[in-house]
Amino acid sequence: MTQDWEIKRLGDICDLQNGFAFKSNDYIVYSNTMNFRMSQIRPGGGIDLENNPKYLPDNYAIKYKDYLLKEGDVVIAMTDLATETKILGVPTIVPKDNRNWLLNQRVGKLVKIDFSKIDVTYLKYILTCQPINEYYKSLGRGGLQINIGKQDILNAKIPIPPILEQQRIVSILDEVFEAITLVKNNAEQNLKNTKVLFENYLQGVFENPKDNWEKKKWGDLCHFVRGPFGGSLKKSIFKEEGYVVYEQKHAIHDHFNQLRYFIDEDKFKEMIRFEVKPGDIIMSCSGVTLGRVAIIPENIQRGIINQALLKLTPKKNVSVNFLKHWLRSNIFQNIIFEYSGGAAIPNVPSAKILKDILIPLPSLKEQNEVVKNIELMLTETKRLEVIYQHKILDLEELKKSILQKAFNGKL
Repeated sequence: MTQDWEIKRLGDICDLQNGFAFKSNDYIVYSNTMNFRMSQIRPGGGIDLENNPKYLPDNYAIKYKDYLLKEGDVVIAMTDLATETKILGVPTIVPKDNRNWLLNQRVGKLVKIDFSKIDVTYLKYILTCQPINEYYKSLGRGGLQINIGKQDILNAKIPIPPILEQQRIVSILDEVFEAITLVKNNAEQNLKNTKVLFENYLQGVFENPKDNWEKKKWGDLCHFVRGPFGGSLKKSIFKEEGYVVYEQKHAIHDHFNQLRYFIDEDKFKEMIRFEVKPGDIIMSCSGVTLGRVAIIPENIQRGIINQALLKLTPKKNVSVNFLKHWLRSNIFQNIIFEYSGGAAIPNVPSAKILKDILIPLPSLKEQNEVVKNIELMLTETKRLEVIYQHKILDLEELKKSILQKAFNGKL
């Protein structure tokens, strides 16, 4: 750091105003007055005004005028998720917008800024650099959500060069970060395109079956068992160990660790028809994960499905992997949503209504050939996804490195 740079507390050059605790019943369907919440602040200091917008009555812009934001205001997230801390202590600058934005609780606004000492864009950049970010994370308190307070934020120590030097640094960072953002956006778009490419390929396989493929009812290809309804799986019967009760998350994430519910041997014998075995398919039957499927692998702990799952045991001459890929195609996903009634919280109340769904089915030999081709395509897709994901991560690390150099006086 050069000699003419100072180290100051953030509180020496500004103060912080907390937002107002608007309630959920304050929200209305639409207006020109918005609630500026943590969801508007993006990792790295970005901003997304359209992310999950919440509208407030227009007269609130007058009633709560002390919390009204204006173009150029610096706001900072004071709460984040403990499981994935991405925006705690992260600032962003409010852009020009024709709507009214009111500061929400747990978002702070930097006020009384000494503009003779600090450039606002420089301030935003420095508060996103890794040392400050780690400092705020270290002060986080709470359970599922972690919080930092006003003094936590204001006690951060930041390097402050002369104003002209700040502006020089900002000019360099703006130019470099614009270039990095362009490359990153291209990588993210390539990542999306790769996923779409596979989805389109998968859909094409089942949308354009060969002439020799027969249409079979789903119920003729599998044994269906829906998880137990009613109070047969009350939490009061669960044990610390024993036979597993498999949940929706095992179908969603396609892995079978993180076991948390168990039943004893007597209960397992009573519910033996719900047991899952290697080669079975489990499918989520409700919620936003409706239709998600996984194949039960070898060597899992013995157990049963819960009420939110459907167990599918393929019959002879039906490839479990062929069926899995069909279930994961957009064709089936659209069908299952229609069968659920397209509700806000979709649910398939009974397995019976699914059994008449028609599936294009070739011979077992051709099923295996189709599966081989799909999985070759999937392997190549995953390889490309890893390349683009690494590129995105490398670009983020590059930004951190450049920021660190900037605030060590080495830019």
